[in-house]
Amino acid sequence: MSELTEPKLIDVSCFSDSRGQLGVIEGDGLPFDIKRVYYLFGIPMGAVRGEHGHKKLEQFMVCMNGSCEITFNDGTRQFKILLETPEKGVLVPSGLWRSIQFKEPSSVLCVMASHPYEEEDYLYSYEEYLEWVRENKEAKS
Repeated sequence: MSELTEPKLIDVSCFSDSRGQLGVIEGDGLPFDIKRVYYLFGIPMGAVRGEHGHKKLEQFMVCMNGSCEITFNDGTRQFKILLETPEKGVLVPSGLWRSIQFKEPSSVLCVMASHPYEEEDYLYSYEEYLEWVRENKEAKS
């Protein structure tokens, strides 16, 4: 697990010449080993995805096309990040609630994850998420 406690924008290495552009994301540039890659596409403009939290999963998100506004919440603070270029991505530490709004019908969001899908890692209701946050803060005190 990384020491990151809030989402962080980072640059993606990009190379350009007369043939176009190439973006490169290498595993050693992330604070976790990539165990799963998935992408969301064909989402209607304005539709919201996410709406859940993760107990231990870390992610790196890149909007490959279009734009996505992601709202993160740690139970106390809220962070909004607009991804609108494949030249920047956001590192997402574990323990955050996320809500993703697709701003254009052609938007494609690629997500690299630190773990394979594990149902028990998901917190699907915001009330359950807030309870989990409170329990973890008390355990650390």
